[in-house]
Formats: sequence, C-alpha cells, structure tokens
Amino acid sequence: MLPRTGRCARLPALSDNGTGSSRGVSALFSGGRLTAIPRKAVRRGQLLTHLTETLFARDREYNEREVDEALLTVHEDCSGLRRHLVIAGLLTRTRDGGSYRRVR
Repeated sequence: MLPRTGRCARLPALSDNGTGSSRGVSALFSGGRLTAIPRKAVRRGQLLTHLTETLFARDREYNEREVDEALLTVHEDCSGLRRHLVIAGLLTRTRDGGSYRRVR
C-alpha cells in the first residue's frame, strides 16, 4: 500500500529532464495536479515517462489498486493514465490484469 503522506508528496520537482520540450513536463501541472492528459503523443510520452519514474519503483510488482492510488495523486482519471502507461510499454500487466510492473 502507498504511504498516505498527502497528495503528490511522492512527486519530486518537475523538470524537462532533457526531453527536448521547451516548456518541460512541469507545464502540465498546476498545484501539483495534472491539468489534462496531453493529446499529442510526444507530449503524452514525456508525461508518462515522468509519472513512471516518479511513482513506480523498479523491480516491484503492484496490484491494480496500488497503481490507481499512485495515479490518483496526480489526476482523477487513473484508469486512463494506467491504460496509457500499459500501451506505451512503461508498465506491463499480467494477462488477468491483476498485477503491474515498471518496465524501465
């Protein structure tokens, strides 16, 4: 279970991290919350990479509830974000959908 230390307490300072975006990932957030899931694939990919690196540890398995709890710290559409993370190949999901693991 994720620690309940307050909303977004797990997210470090947001930055571009060399992705080439002039505004950086931080422009997608207001008050520590994601304002919208980007429609442009490149921008969404930058966001998803950031979320994966900040919310999910390597070499750890998560159940669906834990993934949703982590994603809810930044946006109410946790199922949409979870789906995007799996489609992008950043999280793997077991066939039964019961567990998830960070890929990189």
